[in-house]
Amino acid sequence: MVGVRRRFALADTAQQVVGGFLLAGPFVVTEEVWVLARSMSALQGFLTLVIVLTVGYGTLYKADNRDPDKEKEVGGIPIRFISLITVSYLSVFILALAFDAPGTFLSDVSGTVVFDSYGLELDLAVLGITLKATSVGAVFSVIGAATADTLF
Repeated sequence: MVGVRRRFALADTAQQVVGGFLLAGPFVVTEEVWVLARSMSALQGFLTLVIVLTVGYGTLYKADNRDPDKEKEVGGIPIRFISLITVSYLSVFILALAFDAPGTFLSDVSGTVVFDSYGLELDLAVLGITLKATSVGAVFSVIGAATADTLF
């Protein structure tokens, strides 16, 4: 129907996932992204998050003429936007782990912390760089996720 916006549904999330994964892939396996992430400060990582949020919001609500005030919300934030940001970051992070990108590009990084009560080892240095690389990839993944409903 022309002029009528349908409510956010599971099909919308599925389209976001397709778009998010589609554009995330090339950035996960690009060494330059991991080199950039290594050199980024925490502030730069945060600024990248702000860029993802701004691009996502602008794409959903400014470029597509959706009204965020007419959508269901959680804590004052539209569910469609929450889903978009979650998909954008998780698609990059899941692909990074599936392709073992941290193991490939960060094999020389160490800073292991052991949590004895669970027997779990977590390398905080690798995790920090991986999160920054994920944020860099999410800048592009958010565009695919936000525009997927116009592609399919």
